[in-house]
Parts: sequence; structure tokens; C-alpha cells
Amino acid sequence: MSLKAALTFGYLDKAGPYAEALRQAGVEPVLMAPGEPRALAGLQGLLLSGGTDLNPARYGETPHPGNEAPDDARDEMETALLAEALAADLPVLAICRGMQLFNVAHGGTLIQNLDNSAAHVVRDNDPALPVHRILVGPGTRLAAILGEGAYAVNSRHHQAVDRVGAGLRVTARSTPDGVIEALERGDRRFALAVQWHPEDQVRRDLTQRKLFASFAEACRCRL
Repeated sequence: MSLKAALTFGYLDKAGPYAEALRQAGVEPVLMAPGEPRALAGLQGLLLSGGTDLNPARYGETPHPGNEAPDDARDEMETALLAEALAADLPVLAICRGMQLFNVAHGGTLIQNLDNSAAHVVRDNDPALPVHRILVGPGTRLAAILGEGAYAVNSRHHQAVDRVGAGLRVTARSTPDGVIEALERGDRRFALAVQWHPEDQVRRDLTQRKLFASFAEACRCRL
């Protein structure tokens, strides 16, 4: 029986790198978009991908002028799928927007517009190029996967985690400014969120492949 994981997305043309990274790790992606509601029955994991800004009404705030138009249908779909996955203890890997939704779903809030957002965006046509460094904290699941210490990561976001959601642990921060770069939930088999884009780095960075390999291994335990 092959491993399968839900892969959420807003635009099909953006789903490719995530799907490729999953397949490289031995997981077949099952694409899920707003307007095509599906449950996680028969699947072994959930990957929440990047995309547009969450509607700040979900964490009790009014929109910043620089925010993108909300995608309420996607917010609702992913929040429901995340709740289903966590309740069933299915592995969850959340990336960029996915990490922000992961935090908000646990009662957290977001910084709607970083003062130094330019430091968190790759300024080149190659999305895999590192733009800053992160520091992975000791004694965390992320440290068990990547190793404790500093890593160069790519990035493209103007929002970030502000108040951390209930039951979540900060596991990495950006070294230039302390922006939260990873979260995890310790009472689940695998519930990990990162702010950077490892799916773009897996072709050239063996370290980033470990995130998807570890997710695949957690999914394998659900067969």
C-alpha cells in the first residue's frame, strides 16, 4: 500500500514543488483545493502549503492595508482538515502560510506586516536561494530532524507568528531579527510547521530533504 498525504493549495500552478518534494520522499500527494471538500479518510498525512494571507478576522484583528485579499474558502477548508488530522493524530507538515494557519488554529495571532519584511524575501529568480539564517533550538523535534544549530533558509513572507497558539512550542527563530521560524506540537506524533520553503530547497539541500523524509516516516506509521 502506497503512502498518501493530502496537499492543500490555493492555485494549482503553485502546488508542483510541494508535490515533487513529497514524491521524492515516497509520499503520493492527494491535491485538495477550496470548493472541492474532501476528508482525510484513507490518507496518512496532511501538508498545508504556502499561499495568500489568512483573513485576520480569524484571530480577531482588522486587516492591515498591505494584506492580500482574504481567501475564506481556503481558510475554512484547511482549518477543518487540520482539526481532523490532529484529532486522528495524522502527521502534519505546515509550510509558510500553513504555519501561520497552524498557529491561528491553536488560538495564536500574526504580525500582519513585518517592519523588515524585505529581509524575509528571496531577491532573485531562484526561490531556493537562502536569504537569511535560522537557529534551531535544542531538545526539539525539529532539532532531532535537522540537528541543533544554524541553517541558511530561503523565505518569502511579509507576515509571521506573533502570539504563539496554545500547546505549541517555538523551535526556531530567524537570527537577524528573532522572527519565529518553526513551531511544533509535542503531544502529537508529528505536528511541525516551518516558515521557510523547504520544498524549493530539496533538490540541492540534503538537510531540507530530511523534513520530508521524516514526515514520510511518520506517515508510514499510519499504514
